[in-house]
Amino acid sequence: MAGITLDDITKRYDDGYEAVKHLDLEIGDGEFLILVGPSGCGKSTALRMVAGLEDITDGRLLIDGQVVNDKAPKDRDIAMVFQSYALYPHMTVGENMAFPLRLAKLPDAEIKERVDKTAKILDLTQHLDRKPANLSGGQRQRVAMGRAIVRSPKAFLMDEPLSNLDAKLRVQMRAEVSRIQKRLETTTIYVTHDQTEAMTLGDRVAVMRAGILQQVDSPKNLYERPDNLFVAGFIGSPSMNFFSGKVDGDTLKLPFADIPLTDAHRRALSDGDAGRGDLVVGIRPEHFEDASLVGEQSSHGVEFEAPIDITESMGSEVYAYFNYEGSGPDHDELADLAAESGAADLPDTEGRAVARLDAETSVKTGEKARLWMDTSRIHLFHGEDGRALRASDGDAAASSGAGRFARDADASDTSASDVPPAQPQA
Repeated sequence: MAGITLDDITKRYDDGYEAVKHLDLEIGDGEFLILVGPSGCGKSTALRMVAGLEDITDGRLLIDGQVVNDKAPKDRDIAMVFQSYALYPHMTVGENMAFPLRLAKLPDAEIKERVDKTAKILDLTQHLDRKPANLSGGQRQRVAMGRAIVRSPKAFLMDEPLSNLDAKLRVQMRAEVSRIQKRLETTTIYVTHDQTEAMTLGDRVAVMRAGILQQVDSPKNLYERPDNLFVAGFIGSPSMNFFSGKVDGDTLKLPFADIPLTDAHRRALSDGDAGRGDLVVGIRPEHFEDASLVGEQSSHGVEFEAPIDITESMGSEVYAYFNYEGSGPDHDELADLAAESGAADLPDTEGRAVARLDAETSVKTGEKARLWMDTSRIHLFHGEDGRALRASDGDAAASSGAGRFARDADASDTSASDVPPAQPQA
């Protein structure tokens, strides 16, 4: 095992295009780090530079403390698992797994011992004599992983290894990948465009956009304390709702409600040098509720009436899409998110938000409903540069990247007791 350090790494092509820009990232020994972002953000290019498949234009790459910029891939002691299984069809499962060991000219007895041990870990023992054509997609992916594991490398590099699997099998394989990595404790960099994979697999997650690292943190902190609009909108499904907001005196005005500013909000606006003008306000779908189902906590939020455009019953919850007057905020980061999700190509998405309601809700499509929003959970962002506005007090969670396996860091911004009741607009 080994730590990996990307020190101010840049990848610039001959035409001047920079796919990765000044990437600083440190992956601890035995850590499972996820690189996530939309197509073209530079995550796979970064992984290929670690593997040695792409030359590094500027910066240093260190594996186990040694600079490896000029080392060939075979000399870096890493193993890569690709999106395509890349198995040899004329070889059996056992022969595919043994192939890199035979290239290394290891003794037959050691090769057999390593293959048998790995096959047991991956539950492939009964398939060692079968050809890849006779295996399911999940089994083939396990063989590809096995071929990497038998080498006992310093690090695993995985480039969207589950994207060719169907949805149900992908969920099962996610659990398998996580289980295997925890058992082997091998340093792993895993590239994906699927934020659900990123949130469920990694010790830490690094979010990239247009070649630039946006934030690296635990999944919990990314979700609860995003550094900017892009991270806030990319992480979470359904994604965060964004509204145009304006501060008027001690009130935050949204298209559908007026919210009294809390002390935490005031400190955030003061520390963030945002003035008292236009803001982008974010709220996650789960922080809405059917007003009729809210109990004592209703005093810590605002009720408002909204026309329900569509409802989707998921069994354990209901997604309710509602309309509001006006349009959403205009920002480059939000435009990138809309383009990535395909929402930019859909008609009539302006002035619509989604609420994640309890399954007991009675809201119906085509009717007006009384909804409640937890105002203690709103996120404030600068209207121009999109950065998150948070109070810099002692209760703030650790900064980005703090803690090697910081899944359980306290990430709350405000407490419900700090939030006065709000009033809907007339």
